[in-house]
Amino acid sequence: MARTDRPLRIATRKSALALWQANYVKAELEKAHPGLAVELVPIVTTGDKILDVPLAKVGGKGLFTKEIEQALVEGRADLAVHSMKDVPTQRAPGLVLAGTGVREDVRDAFVSRRVGSVDTLPPGAKVGTSSLRRQAQLLHLRPDLQIVSIRGNVETRMRKIEELGLEGVILAAAGLRRLGFAERITQYIPASVSLPAIAQGSLGLEARLDDALTLERIAIFHHEPTQVAVTAERAFLARLEGGCQVPIAGLATLEGGRVTMEGLVGSVDGKRIIRDRGEGPKEQAEAVGRELAERILDAGGRAILAEVYQTGGPR
Repeated sequence: MARTDRPLRIATRKSALALWQANYVKAELEKAHPGLAVELVPIVTTGDKILDVPLAKVGGKGLFTKEIEQALVEGRADLAVHSMKDVPTQRAPGLVLAGTGVREDVRDAFVSRRVGSVDTLPPGAKVGTSSLRRQAQLLHLRPDLQIVSIRGNVETRMRKIEELGLEGVILAAAGLRRLGFAERITQYIPASVSLPAIAQGSLGLEARLDDALTLERIAIFHHEPTQVAVTAERAFLARLEGGCQVPIAGLATLEGGRVTMEGLVGSVDGKRIIRDRGEGPKEQAEAVGRELAERILDAGGRAILAEVYQTGGPR
């Protein structure tokens, strides 16, 4: 049980985006609970340490969350703030995802100094991305393109345009907007072209199951449309047994008490894309995601994912 006479400690990665997210949660908590002191506990994760290898080659799940969750388990922090798309679907024992908040823009964004959109890229153009999901969908649209794997924070990846002679890079619009780089976005890529990562644009607040005080405090971050959509998307991902480095995409929305979700599995070379849609009442969000995953697996997704794993892809 959390003590009431000490600050609430938020575990976070040290990147500019992670710190922005943690400071946003900190400010909202202090506003909602006058007198509450909130401190940040910056932590370096495995994914932060390995910057010279593409994420798909690193392998494993929880690259950006494992050390943060350990801080919660050991009592060095009371709350973790994650980019939800980085959070594995299997929870560490004793921990719970207890808040999501309002979702930011879910779309991918194209950043370029010379080209107006991915559709108008010149033949054979070099485009940077750290995501197999983006790579698969971009090559499906434009098989002539050269995909260059890039790592690093948002600013580092944008610098790669000049450093590596790229025509542009693809990043999450949410991160660009949160860090004040919205004016750098050349094109918001529609979901019909690049379906987002599972839970892209949403925050995940994680705490200990037995810490009733912290769970009560973060209840202000409940946003039903986001929570229902993310529940469906993560159920989809869990059934596919995938992680954030696998060419899997999904986007759910809530409207009129019903959740609608579109999901995708693609081959890394973009030659095969299995895409389908499902819907159901919001109370059955998990079932909507699972059943959509089953249909995609049966339609060829199972074979595609097997190939990804057999060629040394992430697990």
